[in-house]
Amino acid sequence: MHPFRKAVESGDHADIPALLAEDVVFTSPVAFRPYQGKAMTTAILRGVIRVFEDFRYVREINGADGRDHALVFTARVGDREINGCDFLHMNEDGLIDDFMVMVRPLSAAQALAEAMGAQFDEIGREATALAEAKGEAGAEAEAEGDAESRASGS
Repeated sequence: MHPFRKAVESGDHADIPALLAEDVVFTSPVAFRPYQGKAMTTAILRGVIRVFEDFRYVREINGADGRDHALVFTARVGDREINGCDFLHMNEDGLIDDFMVMVRPLSAAQALAEAMGAQFDEIGREATALAEAKGEAGAEAEAEGDAESRASGS
């Protein structure tokens, strides 16, 4: 079982940031541009944990080289059942450096976009606090820029 899956399923979400590379790129199913960095990705994942209900992984597919993983999941967002997949790529150090999420059906993706949009002020604050705690320069501007691009749909 992949360590990310284990952390999510155990409810031990405090372990998740240690699995992310500092330069991780998070590609959301509901935002046009990817998000950059460990602080922002951690904050987004915290928001997702608040939004998803009855989340569970139903399948894990691992690449032959051990660096690519697909974690298929089901969950609910409000009254919508959502099916999706977390695509993870590991860097040379075994940390997640690319995290892409895809979901279906469209009505559930729209419900997810709305629910995550309602979380985004909190996500921005969390990302800024996490980055400042690590001394990441420009984190506040990055978090604000990501929130603005999310709000504008770009």
